[in-house]
Amino acid sequence: MGLLKWVAIAVVALAAVVLVARWARELGPVQDFLLQYPGHSELPVNAPVGIPAWLGWQHFLNAFFLVLIIRSGWQVRTTARPKAYWTRKNTGLLKTKGKPTKISLELWFHLSLDVLWLLNGAAFVVLLFATGAWMRIVPTNWDIFPNALSAGLQYASLTWPVESGWVNYNALQVLSYFAVVFIAAPLAAISGVRMSPAWPKGKAALDKAYPMEIARKIHFPVMVFFTGFVVMHVTLVLCTGALANLNHMFAARQDAGWLGFGIFAASLAVMVGGWLLARPIFLRPVAGLMGKISK
Repeated sequence: MGLLKWVAIAVVALAAVVLVARWARELGPVQDFLLQYPGHSELPVNAPVGIPAWLGWQHFLNAFFLVLIIRSGWQVRTTARPKAYWTRKNTGLLKTKGKPTKISLELWFHLSLDVLWLLNGAAFVVLLFATGAWMRIVPTNWDIFPNALSAGLQYASLTWPVESGWVNYNALQVLSYFAVVFIAAPLAAISGVRMSPAWPKGKAALDKAYPMEIARKIHFPVMVFFTGFVVMHVTLVLCTGALANLNHMFAARQDAGWLGFGIFAASLAVMVGGWLLARPIFLRPVAGLMGKISK
């Protein structure tokens, strides 16, 4: 009954938000506000138009790694007695007082995914600034904030903002994407490094400057944020013109054909396959190529 209770509360709260938003939109001052701030901020005149093909690949890889990172991170957090451990052959960074550090297989998988996600993210940021695409997700005008409020009100009233994602994201999308790329991702990285075996051992001053407790208080909420973002992002993509949105994101096309949906379906199958294969029986052989597996 506990779960049903919270579901009922969420449904009632959502219905209340929609009703209040619809009522507010009938008010004269609110209508004037929506006219003045339609929900998107103008881009610089030299901003690129369209979604490049590289962004589609980056989008898939980021989503693939992030889904598995969330899964493995939850396993690390909730697994009391790991079924297997991994020890690196070449001690390198994972070394404690001259001895290689033994970590759970779940943590090895999580850290390996983190490295791949960070490398892909670095490539994404480089391409973002090299092509000028950063102007699409970095606020360049202060009116981004009232426009974000306008877009939020439109979403809440279930009257979606006018979409022109091929040219310009709405203000709420810009702030969300900016937060993901330039705030949440760095926070996940710096807190993850602090909690990992790669953190320098025996450095009292460094440990005092950045305590483990602070990293833990940052890392888990960031994971919750990413989870909520993924759920909301996918929901809005499918509810606000699925075919056109998927063509933008996966096929680099400005139409409502089925190519983007086909690529999305294939990428979803790959993610599901990765999720199903992320089990000890499949991870042991891979981890064994880079270290020693023990119980």
